[in-house]
Amino acid sequence: MTSQLNDAAHDQLFRTARTYNAFSGDISDATLQQLYDLLKFGPTEANTTPARIVFVKSAEAKAKLGPALSEGNYNKTMAAPVVAIVGYDLRFFDKLPVLFPHTDAKSWFEHRDADNLAWVAMRSSSLQTAYLILAARSLGLDCGPMTGFDNAKVDAAFFAGTSIRSNILVNLGHGDPASIFPRSPRLSFDEACQIA
Repeated sequence: MTSQLNDAAHDQLFRTARTYNAFSGDISDATLQQLYDLLKFGPTEANTTPARIVFVKSAEAKAKLGPALSEGNYNKTMAAPVVAIVGYDLRFFDKLPVLFPHTDAKSWFEHRDADNLAWVAMRSSSLQTAYLILAARSLGLDCGPMTGFDNAKVDAAFFAGTSIRSNILVNLGHGDPASIFPRSPRLSFDEACQIA
């Protein structure tokens, strides 16, 4: 990296970007492809890239998702143009011969217990969710990430019979400014950081 992004880019990605509770607009399949083609380059542990994403757009898919949502998240999620279900593949290591070809990284993971694999996969898929949010913002979309849902119901509806488990939902669209509260405070550098 040789140059710094300008203030307008910093604003769009961070300073003025918000978590919205109401959305409008349409998102094309081509835009979702473009979104993934950006987020996939974010780093993960040993390039495991365990995130598996279902972009929920159709009425039928939203009907499957609805029963898993908490009461407070139901209406805004049903109305969002797209809901990204970000899951993680517990068998992410099967892809490592392709994703990490310069050494036998599959052997680092394939014999670990289920809890450890879930921890590795959830950690990196959470990173990938952050990349999804930043990629979406860079494409002019707003986001509403949330964890207020029943993971078991989402897994049964969208990932049954697979090694994929749900992690985070992200509503995508063009945010309605009337749906947000004043920005909540953030910790100062001195409260959250130290230089050792």
